[in-house]
Amino acid sequence: MPGQLTVAGVQAAPRAIGAELEPFAADVARHAAAGARVVVYPELHLFGADHLSESVRNTALGASAVPLDGELVRTLGAIAADAGVWLVPGSVCERGPQGELFNTALAFGPDGALAASYRKIFPWRPFEPYVPGDRFVVFDLDGSTVGLDICYDAWFPEVSRHLAWLGAEVIVNVVKTTTPDREQEVVLARANSIANQVFTVSVNTAGPVGRGRSIVVDPEGAVLAESAGDEETVLALPLDLDRVAHVREHGTAGVNRMWSQFRPEDAAIPLPLYAGRIDPRDWAVQSRALPSTTPSRQPLL
Repeated sequence: MPGQLTVAGVQAAPRAIGAELEPFAADVARHAAAGARVVVYPELHLFGADHLSESVRNTALGASAVPLDGELVRTLGAIAADAGVWLVPGSVCERGPQGELFNTALAFGPDGALAASYRKIFPWRPFEPYVPGDRFVVFDLDGSTVGLDICYDAWFPEVSRHLAWLGAEVIVNVVKTTTPDREQEVVLARANSIANQVFTVSVNTAGPVGRGRSIVVDPEGAVLAESAGDEETVLALPLDLDRVAHVREHGTAGVNRMWSQFRPEDAAIPLPLYAGRIDPRDWAVQSRALPSTTPSRQPLL
C-alpha cells in the first residue's frame, strides 16, 4: 500500500574488491537500527579498484565478476535478512551465462531474496568494460514500485521514462561519478523527476574517489536532501509515496499532467529514431502491484 518509505542513501567510499563483508554488514545493520526501510549504496561499492591504472583496473574488475547464483549474492541476501531491510548494495560485476561482463544493480528483500537485478544499459564508454544490458527493471517493494538504473543511465531520458511507464514511483540511481560532470547529474536527477513525476534517489560515491553530491528529489523536482560535497554521509529521510499519485492527478505545480496528455483517439506519433511510435492508447503508467519477476514488466530496450 502507498505511504511512507524511509530511505537511507549511503554516500561512502568504495570497499576494495574481495574485502571482508563484516564491516559492510555492520553498516547496513546500523542504518536499519536507525529506522531505514531501504538502504542504498553507490555503484560498484563492493568492487573498489580505483588505486589501479585503467588497464589493470578493468582486468581486475573482470576477474572479480560473480554469477548471480554465487556465494557473494547469497551473502548479500543474508546481510539484508539479518538487518531486516530492503538492500541495494550498489552494483556488482556480474559474469553472465555466456561469459559476459555486466555492471549489475541488485535489490534484496528483508527476507534475503534477490528481488531484482538490473544490468546497466549505458556503460560509460569508452572507459567502462561492460556489456550493455537490454532490459528496464522495476520491482515491488512493500506495495510500491521501484525502478533501478546506474550512473550514466540517468543521462538518457529513455531510461527514466520507461521505468516510470512501468509504474516506478521511485527510481534508485546508484552512481560512481569521479568526474566534474556530477554538477550536471544533479540537474538531471531533478529533470528526470519532473519529466516523469517520480522520486529520484541518486547515491554517488564519496571522496576521494567520487564527487559525492548525492541527492533525493520529489515528483515535482524539489530537492528533499542533498550532500553539499564529497564527504561520507547518509541521506536518511521518509518518502511520501502518495505524492506520486497526487502529482500525477493534480499536475506538477498544480498544472502539468504529462501522463494524461493524450486521448485514445489521437493519432500515433512516429518516432523514427526508434523505428517505433508513441501510441496514445498505451500512454499510461502501469498499475502499482506486480510480481517482482514478471518478464512482461521488464521489456527489451
